[in-house]
Amino acid sequence: MRAYERRKLPRWQVNRRSLFSLKQAVNESYCLIKDINCVGGQLVLHTKLPLHTIFKISLRLSENYTIEAKVWVAWHRVINGSNHYGLYFNEIKDADKDKINKFINALYPNDDPDKMLWLETDALGKGGEQMNDHRIFERFKRELPARFVGLDGQEGAAQTFDVSAKGLGLLTSQQLESESNLEIWLDVPNSTDPLYTRGQVIWSKLDNKGKYHSGIELERADLMGISRLLRA
Repeated sequence: MRAYERRKLPRWQVNRRSLFSLKQAVNESYCLIKDINCVGGQLVLHTKLPLHTIFKISLRLSENYTIEAKVWVAWHRVINGSNHYGLYFNEIKDADKDKINKFINALYPNDDPDKMLWLETDALGKGGEQMNDHRIFERFKRELPARFVGLDGQEGAAQTFDVSAKGLGLLTSQQLESESNLEIWLDVPNSTDPLYTRGQVIWSKLDNKGKYHSGIELERADLMGISRLLRA
C-alpha cells in the first residue's frame, strides 16, 4: 500500500502565486499557495495574520476563481523571512468549495495522486510521536488542571501537557483505554467557569515516573475554546 493511501485528508500541491486580502482590507497582497483543499490550505506571505482568532479572507486562486472564507490560523512558521501559515476554513460556502474543486480540476485534469499532499488528521500523533509541520492544528504547551468522566464510568483527575483546537495531551495516574470516549472539564486560569469538551483516547503510554501520558482527539475542533485558554 502506498503511503498516501493511509491518510484521510488529501491536499493538492499548488505552488502558485496568488492574491490575498483580509476581508476588511482595501488592497490585495501577493501570496504563494502551497497546497489547498476544501478544509484549508498553506499560504506563504510576507505580512502577518491575526493569531488565535477567526477572521475573513479573500483568496484569488486564479483569474476565474476567487473564494471567501472565515479562517483560523492552525499553525505558523517563519522560514527564510517569510510567514508560512496553515489555514483552517472555519466557515466556507458550498459555492466556494465548488470553486476550489473546479480550480483543482483545471490545474490537474488527470487527477494525478502524486500531486497530492496526504496529511495526518490526528491532532496528536498516535503513540506520541513527533508530527511534521503540516499537522492540521498546532499544539501549545499548557499545564492546566482537568477532570474527566468516561462513558464506562471511569473518572479521575488529570493535567494537560499540551492543547490544540482538535486535541489534548493528558497526564493521569491511571491508564486511559485506547478508543474510550471521555467528557473533560479544563480549569481556565482566572475563571470560575471550566471549559467543557468531549474526545476519544487515541494513545496512552506509561512514563518512567509511573504516570500515563495520553493523546485525546476532540469530537470537534473547538476554536473558541483554545482561544480562551491561550488568552488566559
